[in-house]
Amino acid sequence: MTTSITWQNTASRVHQFYRLTKPRVVSLIVFTAFIGMFLAVPGAVPLDALIFGTIGIALVAGAAAAVNCLVEQKIDSVMARTRGRPLPRGEVSSPETFFFLALIGGGGLYMLHQLVNPLTMWLTLITFVGYAIIYTVVLKPLTPQNIVIGGASGAMPPVLGWTAVTGEVTADALLLFLIIFAWTPPHFWALALYRKNEYAKVGMPMLPVTHGDQFTKLHVLLYTFILCAVTLLPYATQMGGLIYLISAVILDAVFLYYAVQIYWNYSDQLARKAFRYSIFYLAALFTALLVDHYFYF
Repeated sequence: MTTSITWQNTASRVHQFYRLTKPRVVSLIVFTAFIGMFLAVPGAVPLDALIFGTIGIALVAGAAAAVNCLVEQKIDSVMARTRGRPLPRGEVSSPETFFFLALIGGGGLYMLHQLVNPLTMWLTLITFVGYAIIYTVVLKPLTPQNIVIGGASGAMPPVLGWTAVTGEVTADALLLFLIIFAWTPPHFWALALYRKNEYAKVGMPMLPVTHGDQFTKLHVLLYTFILCAVTLLPYATQMGGLIYLISAVILDAVFLYYAVQIYWNYSDQLARKAFRYSIFYLAALFTALLVDHYFYF
């Protein structure tokens, strides 16, 4: 019985630390990095780059998420969306979180440097600093444009995947970066619209709080137009073919429909649906790129 209880307690503690890494967010990050690896080469991805690159990027992304949890734990304790996280609930302590993020972040960077290539390690470190420090500590509480400026860090994973395989940054890699960079504002501002009151309560200067709903809805629409234009560039540059083009047009049409509806007929329920769709959208768009890459016509 004692052994069973000890095992359950250990498993529970491991799960709490796992939750600090924001696994749902990190899974999308790792997925786009993974796709970037395959798009970087015409054939099979080298196994060492695939395995160690994926693990290393995942560990550093998890560490960046843990920094976000550590810095924003007081804010998280107030907001309904985040008050169930381990730090606000007291399931882990701040020193434990710091040790954990240093361990996995340092381990991830070491793995990338030693087993992948130094360029990927340095770019991953820059991405970590951009998200954990520049975005979370500086931009997020300072400016309503935080998500636009800080979106550069969130757009880096496919570039990291690309460099893990090739050891260089190319125009096609930057095009993948541009897609996620353009996707981030309409994705996040849909969330900010229906969470506006919570952000206002904690004094976070999100766009709906500082400039109002109508201004935010307009920017969701405008950035969605930009996103739709950007997603056609892989076809224009011959990075993708008809499979990708058809997929992108369909996905863009649905995203644009949501953006127009948010602008003209807003409801919190609609914004929630748009936010959820935006996650599916990015995953489906990158999947289409991957399929097209190997079945190009």
